[in-house]
Amino acid sequence: MPGSPAQEPEGPRDGARAYRDAGVDLGANARAVDLIRSLAAAAGRPEVAAGIGGFSGLFSLGDGRYLSAATDGVGTKLAVASLAGRFDTVGIDLVAMSANDVVCAGAEPLFFLDYLAVERLVPQQVAQIVSGIAEGCRRAGCALLGGETAEHPGTMAEGSFDLAGFCVGIVGEDKVLSANRVEVGDTLVGFRSSGLHANGYSLVRRVLLSGDRDPFALVPELGRPLVDELLEPTAIYARPLLALRDAGLAKSAAHITGGGFYENVPRAIPADLGAAILPSWEPQPIFDLVAAAAGVARDGLYGVLNMGVGMVVVVSAADAPRAVELANQHGADAVLVGTVTDEPGIHFTHYVARPS
Repeated sequence: MPGSPAQEPEGPRDGARAYRDAGVDLGANARAVDLIRSLAAAAGRPEVAAGIGGFSGLFSLGDGRYLSAATDGVGTKLAVASLAGRFDTVGIDLVAMSANDVVCAGAEPLFFLDYLAVERLVPQQVAQIVSGIAEGCRRAGCALLGGETAEHPGTMAEGSFDLAGFCVGIVGEDKVLSANRVEVGDTLVGFRSSGLHANGYSLVRRVLLSGDRDPFALVPELGRPLVDELLEPTAIYARPLLALRDAGLAKSAAHITGGGFYENVPRAIPADLGAAILPSWEPQPIFDLVAAAAGVARDGLYGVLNMGVGMVVVVSAADAPRAVELANQHGADAVLVGTVTDEPGIHFTHYVARPS
């Protein structure tokens, strides 16, 4: 099997193509969003200020206040949790995926609701999952307002489960983060990720877990077993990003999830501008491990994975040193990752393979 640890890599391939080989087509996802956008517009209200396509939706409450709302899941990372028999971290991922989207609008997360579907209800497993959700809410600074647990015998594979989450935040009109505020010459500040986060696991599972590799064995490059690395929870960036917002430093923000830099950074800058990315940071060893197993040059994964940066915040060039310092004071590991340019598109200062 291509990418199996027992075989030599096929040779350099684009990361997006490797992801399609694993069953995920990022291009199809983008086309689906385009189709959905017009359908959602037909179910609107006058209070909707930003809808399908952004990191979160914005809904006006009047008096200059907006609700920011987002929903997401954990994807096939849940299969790794099932393999390991550990369910206490995927709840953190669940909160992170939605809360990080909500704060991209400059909104403070207020509350979170979860939906858990299980083939068969195992109370101890459910308690572990919800304990992670509660921990994620603590890290995001929001309340766990409620949720639903549904048992689906006969319709799901034995022992399987799925998770979805819904986060709502609030922001004043004067603190909304938007690409409209971004100018040529602004600086991109990146918040380092905690690893893979909760994207790309269809590819990761195919190339790292489909062969004879023991996921519980120590991996020298990682300094711990593979399964521990794969279950590392997603970083939650609410506190450092809101600190930059409150200091008047943040202009816009991009949560780096599926589609990597190429799909997410453009959502934080005007359509007629672009970004020059300087990969000045070193991605965690897990990214090299995935690239080697998939037969892809590491640079080819910038259009698929977060590559060590989970959030990009646009600030003015003059404010960049202060922004890095303030973000680090609030728990981020911040680095300078690029500049806004007058050339549309995402361009790397050295060769990085574009997704095809």
